[in-house]
Amino acid sequence: MKMYSAEERKAYFDQTIKRLEAAELVEGVVQIGSGVNGFKDEYSDIDLMVATSEIEDAEAAKKAVHQILSSFKPAYIKEKKFSKDIFLLIVLLENKLEFNVSIVPRELLTVRSPLWKVVVDKTGLVSLKMKKENEHFANKPVRYNVGFDLPFEFVYCTLSMQKELKRNNLIYALRMLEEMRGFTLSVQALNEDKKLHQFKAYETLHPAFITAYLTTYPETITVESVQESAEKITEVFVEALKQSPVFSMDEDLMRLLNSTERRQICEE
Repeated sequence: MKMYSAEERKAYFDQTIKRLEAAELVEGVVQIGSGVNGFKDEYSDIDLMVATSEIEDAEAAKKAVHQILSSFKPAYIKEKKFSKDIFLLIVLLENKLEFNVSIVPRELLTVRSPLWKVVVDKTGLVSLKMKKENEHFANKPVRYNVGFDLPFEFVYCTLSMQKELKRNNLIYALRMLEEMRGFTLSVQALNEDKKLHQFKAYETLHPAFITAYLTTYPETITVESVQESAEKITEVFVEALKQSPVFSMDEDLMRLLNSTERRQICEE
């Protein structure tokens, strides 16, 4: 599989910034993600936010950005729309380099992690907006959150998984097991103050957690082995929950979780 080099990625980045700066509807460009401090590795993508001065210019600016990125003759461009005036272009080049470029009116710019850098600012207002948003982000009591009751969702998935094991529905049980793993990763990432939004750097989590987490995968797919994996991920989840400054589990919920013991599956 052909891959891009660091030099090629830099060349694409520089060309993109130059063309975006020349675009009339583009007021500013903010680089986000690992590239801000030097790309994590040779597989890292180019992540940008393109700001427009006026909200009503967002649609036209998105078309202009699409045209600029199309000049690289990509293998595919996927357009997403997050709201009436916020767009995302995912651009996949033939050499596997990926661009993730959001188009956002300046007044709707937000900061979701400390990894950002203004690389184009024609008016100075983009930098001001980002600094203001960064202060708001830094002063949040909890900077990263999932927006729902994660302990309850974990227990609810556990109950669903147990039910499907009784039905010998291993496929659905495995889906629930993966949900439980996902909730566990979220708790641990929050414990380590990681950015949950599009977080993928799981190898940076604490080594002891990684070791424990990887033991939760079943070697074979049977009711017994899936149940055993569920018990292991529950142990990892509860341990992570003990360290959490965000989440906790009340006594009733913990009692409900503890009621889903292995012997119930084995004996019924």
